[in-house]
Amino acid sequence: MTSTLVAKDLSGGHGHRALFANLNLTVAPGDVVGVVGANGAGKTTLLRILAGVDAPLAGSVSTAPSDAFIGWLPQEHERIPGETIAAYIGRRTGAAEATEAMESAAEALGSGSKHADDAYAAALDHWMASGAADLEDRIPPVLAELGLDVGPDAAMTSLSGGQAARAALAALLLSRFDVVLLDEPTNDLDLAGLARLESFVQGLRGGVVLVSHDREFLARCVTTVVELDLAQNKVAVYDGGYDAFLEERAVARRHAREAYDEFSDKKADLVARARTQREWSSQGVRNAMKKNPDNDKIRRRASTESSEKQAQKVRQMESRIARLDEVEEPRKEWQLQFSIGAAPRSSSVVATLNQATVRRDGFTLGPVSLQVNAGERIGITGPNGAGKSTLLRLLLEHQEPDDGAAALGASVAIGEIDQARGQLAEDQPLGTAFEALVPDYSQAEVRTLLAKFGLKADQVSSTVGALSPGERTRAALALLQARGVNLLVLDEPTNHLDLPAIEQLEQALDGYDGTLLLVSHDRRLLENVRLDTRWDVDAGQVSIS
Repeated sequence: MTSTLVAKDLSGGHGHRALFANLNLTVAPGDVVGVVGANGAGKTTLLRILAGVDAPLAGSVSTAPSDAFIGWLPQEHERIPGETIAAYIGRRTGAAEATEAMESAAEALGSGSKHADDAYAAALDHWMASGAADLEDRIPPVLAELGLDVGPDAAMTSLSGGQAARAALAALLLSRFDVVLLDEPTNDLDLAGLARLESFVQGLRGGVVLVSHDREFLARCVTTVVELDLAQNKVAVYDGGYDAFLEERAVARRHAREAYDEFSDKKADLVARARTQREWSSQGVRNAMKKNPDNDKIRRRASTESSEKQAQKVRQMESRIARLDEVEEPRKEWQLQFSIGAAPRSSSVVATLNQATVRRDGFTLGPVSLQVNAGERIGITGPNGAGKSTLLRLLLEHQEPDDGAAALGASVAIGEIDQARGQLAEDQPLGTAFEALVPDYSQAEVRTLLAKFGLKADQVSSTVGALSPGERTRAALALLQARGVNLLVLDEPTNHLDLPAIEQLEQALDGYDGTLLLVSHDRRLLENVRLDTRWDVDAGQVSIS
């Protein structure tokens, strides 16, 4: 069924605080709408309103036909204990809910009510539309296609991060939604998973609204961009792809700045001229009083007339100022501006692996022989589960090899952001956990630094485990600035960062001259960051290019 989603004069936010207002958007079959904006601008709030989960502050959301199947796939940071992959997919595709509704409607059939008959017919239609009838048969081949080598009965809590990402992708591929709402679908996907997701989104007949910070994914998929501009408190809809949006937005921002500068200069000129006219008028009156005797009526009259003319010119100038069309100054959005703290140079050889091998749960990494030299910048890529994180643990001596040897050089000061963002103690308030790792900083200095990374009093007093993934990532970046490092290890650093923060991270990496190990599936990050060498990890083996 082809369906259209329409948002009219839509406003959303929390309580009385509006995050966005007056959004008008039509999502027709085949449209792929990308929603962008800084963290906190209301992107997830918008998806929740479009899904019918939250009510808007103003405006309306409607579908044509009215019974269109809207599928909302939010980010999930926690896995439900005891839930199997099959149950997870049933929940994410809406099939489980549709099955419960149909069974409940079937139980009510015995009442003989016409309403019960209609309710059952509608529930049955929805159950069929959800794909629940054959979902059980469709799950195994899709899991196999995605390389998820566990069965549908495996517990979600037993999966690695990469496996859980594939299970989430499987749920999307198995869904039968008329309109799909996706919140950060690219997180934790490897390059093969990203390619499969792109193919799926591009091949959908229905409409899609998605939130993503993966710039390459946006460039390849979206046909329309909605920007929630928190700084300007504006909503803008741009037709065309993501790269066209970037160009159009840059032009619009330049024109807005030029219009304000022109208005500001013109107003300043008129104000200065009015001030000069007032001074001349006042000076003329004073001079007339000094130079003209009381009995010289003609000269007094001439001076008075001259002063009145000057006063009239002042009034005219003030009237011109009042008639100027006011142009608001474009507000600068908050930017994550930071640098990576530098430590004294390490030994010339930072880390080595000599025929190192790790065996774990049927997986083997190695034997691997590698050397990391001081100042070398290495990008590490490969499928999920190939051994990238294990390789990092070996290099950093977080894990001993089963065979072979691993050694870390002298005077190596490590700065690390791992996938779990586990540098800070989860059971402690952020401020306390941060202070424990930077003993040279006072409490006030810690709070000031965290505030520069967008972490205010509420976050500083919250436990680390209660923070959002984006907030934890920014806290980890703040730690890099506070502690001097000469070996920087980043494992998927752009996960959960917004687009402005990712661009700031790229600038910081450009100015960092120490050793860098960068694990990422972010294709634009890998293109934009200067790298000397690429290591590709696949099935426990490492190739160098």
